[in-house]
Amino acid sequence: MSYERIKNLPVYRQALSLRTMSREIASYVTQNKDLLTLGHSNSLRDHIADSLLTDAILIPQHIARAENSPSLAIRQRSIHFINVMTRNLYSYCRGLEKDGVREREYLDLMRREVKHFRQSFKKWRKGIS
Repeated sequence: MSYERIKNLPVYRQALSLRTMSREIASYVTQNKDLLTLGHSNSLRDHIADSLLTDAILIPQHIARAENSPSLAIRQRSIHFINVMTRNLYSYCRGLEKDGVREREYLDLMRREVKHFRQSFKKWRKGIS
């Protein structure tokens, strides 16, 4: 499947939106503005922000992999990973709250985006597997 077709899939566009939002949240909640080094920090908040960002980056990659693969096993594995990563996104929001992030409205917005993504993901998943 061509990239042109993938980028027009609603689930893929929503995954890109999650990726962008996670980048903004990670940048906002950490003192370390070099997002590439968050994983090397001693701060729990930086580690959570890094995980949030990493999983959100992987979701569109797994959608593209599932769309492009003729293998049912690869498609199912990608679907499983996306399920795990979206659940993780909720957990990371909770972790940031527990770590003292006061701006809950941003985390609530992320949760709403994840919820909308999961609805679209469920529809897409039925057609791909």
